Amino acid sequence: MLTFLRWLFAPRYRFLKLLLTACALLLFLWLTLQALDLLRDLRDPRSQSFAQWLQGDRTEREKLVTVRRDLCPGATFILPADGFIGLLYGDPRGPYSQNSPHQGIDIFSNADPGVVPVYAAFDGYVTREADWKSSLIMRVPDDPLQPGNQVWLYYTHMADEEGNDFIEDAFPAGTQEQFVEQGTLLGYTGNYNGNSLRDVWVHLHFSVVQDDGNGRYLNELDFNNTLDPSPYLGMAVNYACNTGTDGCSADPTC
Repeated sequence: MLTFLRWLFAPRYRFLKLLLTACALLLFLWLTLQALDLLRDLRDPRSQSFAQWLQGDRTEREKLVTVRRDLCPGATFILPADGFIGLLYGDPRGPYSQNSPHQGIDIFSNADPGVVPVYAAFDGYVTREADWKSSLIMRVPDDPLQPGNQVWLYYTHMADEEGNDFIEDAFPAGTQEQFVEQGTLLGYTGNYNGNSLRDVWVHLHFSVVQDDGNGRYLNELDFNNTLDPSPYLGMAVNYACNTGTDGCSADPTC
């Protein structure tokens, strides 16, 4: 160790050696943190269902699928798609983290892209921005749980890997403020992931997004701009209080 320190602080190339050593230490720290995150995820009992979903055939996967077309008791939103609710609200498991948790819920489909229907979770006004290939957002003027507030419901991944959408023809790109009733067919689940090199399973990402106070939705990618969908769905889909059951819950909140 002493020999290394003498070499490190020797005048020749001192700055370069210090810089490279600092970079090596930062890389080691980053790898250590990644390993700890992976170990935590593997030890999480809820990750066992992910392993079952990954390794199982469609018959095995069907055991993890939640089918819920009616409202849970006391709920205001219907579950927008049938499937395995694999990533929860506030979920820190990869590809998310403690500092950047999941902003909604991911409902994975036990079928190919373009097969599992996606329905409007509540009455509202649908917008599809002109450049959106796989996404819709729905304005709910009066939040049923916080009357007087406006919220937005975001649905995405409704396209294949190449960006060919599975959204209903009633909502072409550029659609603005088209009213739909709860239960209206919006499209079908897909596996589009934008320009990311990371493949995703066929699923629907659904989130409840806050309003900016001026009639526009906030950035859904920021966790702090979203709300826990659990009390709206009547299901405990918050990572902090989920017990491993994805059915209706008498107390869906933490």
